[in-house]
Amino acid sequence: MRKLLLLTFFFTILFSCSDSGLANYNPYIPNYTFTVDINMNLPLYSNLQYPSNAVYYAGKGVKGLIIFNTGSGYNVFDAACPNQNVSSCSTMTINGIDAVCPCDGKTYSLFTGQGSLQYPMKQYRVDVNGNVLHIYN
Repeated sequence: MRKLLLLTFFFTILFSCSDSGLANYNPYIPNYTFTVDINMNLPLYSNLQYPSNAVYYAGKGVKGLIIFNTGSGYNVFDAACPNQNVSSCSTMTINGIDAVCPCDGKTYSLFTGQGSLQYPMKQYRVDVNGNVLHIYN
């Protein structure tokens, strides 16, 4: 009986684990593989050391990256409008703690990536090692 309980407990723990994967499916934003390291000691990125600050990083992802300090960690989102086809107007801009899509004027929270439309902002993974952010997809 004891072995059966131990075995049941083990399988319950094993199958309840998560890969902490991000729900990244969005038909408007293609998946590109990339990796980038951001040194927050550099003046361009020093604002990221303080909560509620965001920085735009061009050249990675679909339309660049928006990196945001939440106060308890970092969120990194693609700067492409999540509910628009990729076009010349689909690069989001930072407005305080929100990102704004110039195509339709919709805003998305940089704390959650959520907006009022169907798809949230495409989020990427980030690891923190001292003052260096390792961002990847």
